[in-house]
Amino acid sequence: MAQQTYGPIVGNRWIQLAAGVTAMVVISNFQYAFTLFTPGLKQQFASAPYSDIALIYTLFILFETWPVPVAGYFIDKFGIRNLMLVGSVLIFVGWVLGGMFATSLFHLYIYYGALAGTGCGIIYIATVANAVKWFPDKRGLAAGLTAAGFGGGSALTLIPISGSISSMGWAGAMTAWGIGQGVVALVMAMILHHPPKGWLPKDWAQPKAVLQTRREFSAVQMMSQKEFYIMYAMFLMVCTGGLMTTGNMSQIAKSLNVFDAKVMGIAIVPFVATLAGVTNAFARIMWGTVSDRFGRENTMAFAFALEGVLIFLMTQIAGNAIAFMILMPFVFLAWGEIYALFSAITGDVFGPKNASGNYGIMYTAKGLASIMAGWGAAAVAAMYAGSFSVPYYIAAIFDIVAAVMALLILKPIIRKRITGEG
Repeated sequence: MAQQTYGPIVGNRWIQLAAGVTAMVVISNFQYAFTLFTPGLKQQFASAPYSDIALIYTLFILFETWPVPVAGYFIDKFGIRNLMLVGSVLIFVGWVLGGMFATSLFHLYIYYGALAGTGCGIIYIATVANAVKWFPDKRGLAAGLTAAGFGGGSALTLIPISGSISSMGWAGAMTAWGIGQGVVALVMAMILHHPPKGWLPKDWAQPKAVLQTRREFSAVQMMSQKEFYIMYAMFLMVCTGGLMTTGNMSQIAKSLNVFDAKVMGIAIVPFVATLAGVTNAFARIMWGTVSDRFGRENTMAFAFALEGVLIFLMTQIAGNAIAFMILMPFVFLAWGEIYALFSAITGDVFGPKNASGNYGIMYTAKGLASIMAGWGAAAVAAMYAGSFSVPYYIAAIFDIVAAVMALLILKPIIRKRITGEG
């Protein structure tokens, strides 16, 4: 039906998935490469405290998340392509202006934080929601693959970006990569399309491990359900540790006395960030697939508890570059799944029709987490001579609490409501 309506390319859900993953790869550097720009930014803006530089990252995450519910509403109402085009232009302009014209941190707050952040948020929610709509039968896998593009796409580019910064400076690298990424996003925007209304895969039967509502909740209806607030709190808590590590990896390496180490001649931060990008991507695919088989809440409980343990271990490896290189990728292996599991469970629990807007609201939890993970973590670390141990202790506690909530609070509530729908 879809191919008859849209043609063999736009109507092929696997091509839709591939285009969404490609768009995610393009925007991944805006979040995951930020830490590579911080040494150059610290050098150029030497009089500014590091927390002011970290505020660029916090603002980026805020603008990537908080305008998303509005964007999601327009995507569900008017279709995906127009909003994708807007997002593509914004990411293009954000880094190009940041690289060419930023002469103060305030300029980067606008260009990198507000413009690029909003563009990335539009592209993120558009592609994830599109995957949820096209793959009700493999929702965890599809959301995981799409989110993996964002989490792991940077693994392909962090070392090249690091090389570009070394040869061109942070501003030149930002400009060049901004142009390339914007062009690719524009091409993907012309491919993406939602499935026809009422479309379902042929001969699909709903699996028993994953309950899916028969209702289609609007944003207002979703926010009247207590499970929404439980999920939101869990998303907020688990986001914190991974975002903190992503945005402050260079400073964390310095606080652990491993920043100057090299691996095969490559500086340890871009090397480890590349490995972490691979495991971050794999986490979204792996845990998303596991959740299709064993249930979202069970998968959340196990993965979140594991993340809590790994985050705590980060406080125990000062001076050990090998431990840093080994442990950091596992931190992201146990963290990256949140972007697959929460998008999938939002579609399960509140229906796919309004998935863009509904998950857009859920995704704002990442914005709140960024306040603690970016500027907040940097400010707390400054109180402890630059050590990130206290922020990591807090993040580990958050992870364990979220794991308990998934199994003992969220799961019973969801199953009682959906089984009672008849």
